[in-house]
Amino acid sequence: MAQQLLQIKETSVRYKLPSGGSFEAVKGVNLAVEPASVVGLVGESGCGKSTLAKAVCGLVPVSGGEILFKGNPVAPLGMRRRPRELMRIQMVFQNPYASLNPRRTIGSQIADGLRANPVKDSWSVADLLQQVELPTETQSRYPHQFSGGQRQRIAIARAIAAGPELLIGDEPIASLDASLQAKVATLMRKLALESGAALLFISHDLAVVRIIADQIAVMQRGSLVEQGSAAQVWEDPQREYTKRLLAAIPAVDGMGRLPGVNTVTEGKI
Repeated sequence: MAQQLLQIKETSVRYKLPSGGSFEAVKGVNLAVEPASVVGLVGESGCGKSTLAKAVCGLVPVSGGEILFKGNPVAPLGMRRRPRELMRIQMVFQNPYASLNPRRTIGSQIADGLRANPVKDSWSVADLLQQVELPTETQSRYPHQFSGGQRQRIAIARAIAAGPELLIGDEPIASLDASLQAKVATLMRKLALESGAALLFISHDLAVVRIIADQIAVMQRGSLVEQGSAAQVWEDPQREYTKRLLAAIPAVDGMGRLPGVNTVTEGKI
């Protein structure tokens, strides 16, 4: 059995509410990610996927359990410089409009990642732009000069530049056109594995996750309800919730049918 790169053990995250109470967004989750593997974390919006990803990065503190990266606890991010070892965890956020600095060129932002990479001269800015299928001469441009899909590819290039051992995609395709979603997801898998990193890919879209993931974990209301290989979860789901997620995938039949709709009324809206 391969050594586990990331171990999430009985992890819970609780948010304080303005009213004085609290809300448990993540409830006793157990999940492991092995080196050079792709794990898809799926579930409906609001189920706690992004909160769990932020906890793995140290962006939110855990209220119970622990998160270990290469056997060491992940401490919450504070005002001090992040420990170099934890910089081997990199995240690509959902919104490329907000994750890039609008006042700096994309080349300078990718170069920031390269400076954090412990393996010097592993990439160049031009190399990374080519890897994400952008012309090298665009490195002098600013984020507003790119489309949403191009911005997300720039964010991926910046994350890979830092030489991560664990790359996290937090709904990285949710804001993209349907025609780009599978392409960007496949690109993330390719670049992560080619650079030697594992990928934790978070999405509510099981159809895309099936394409890129080796293992799938299904999350509902803060808890993991099913885990298994991508083929197992897709072909033989054990939980009713997983079956509903699969049933919600639109059928590509040329007739415009949606799940649960058995007939199409012609000439009517």
